[in-house]
Amino acid sequence: MPDVVPFIDVRDDRAIVGAVEAVFFEASGRTFEPGPERDAFRERWLGRYLERWPELAFVLRGHALNRRIAGYLVGCLDNPAESPLFADLPYFETFAPLCARYPAHLHINLAPAFRGQGAGGLLIEAFAAVARRRGAPGLHVVTGAGARNVGFYGRAGFIEAGRTSWNGHDVVFLGRPLA
Repeated sequence: MPDVVPFIDVRDDRAIVGAVEAVFFEASGRTFEPGPERDAFRERWLGRYLERWPELAFVLRGHALNRRIAGYLVGCLDNPAESPLFADLPYFETFAPLCARYPAHLHINLAPAFRGQGAGGLLIEAFAAVARRRGAPGLHVVTGAGARNVGFYGRAGFIEAGRTSWNGHDVVFLGRPLA
């Protein structure tokens, strides 16, 4: 089984940071040329978390014989509806009452070979343990209403608490209490 490692313990290893970015872009399903659009996408969904909250990020290393990065989780304990750092995501205005109940949020991606094996749950539980110790009342994720990851989050204890439209797509707010 893969093992979960705090990002802060390995963040000085350029190969690991590069591997996290590779999983990020692979999982996004989008192709980018190097440039401002790619940089902005990385910053929004990965970079700001690694730079501001490295102690809340985790990497998933593969099996003992293959130590490559199998996935990662980045997160924040701050309520995004109250933070100017997340003003670029206007759906948080709609979800403000829910963010008060479930302020901690996360983004998780796994390499395809590691999906469906329970490894993502290990990352979520590592983050949930830190969030709980620091007093967060709940976690949330926002994802596409029809995305395949909705089932994954349901198995990890998240429930649909809200729904809105963003950029022409329905998105759902999935919350999980920690208390």
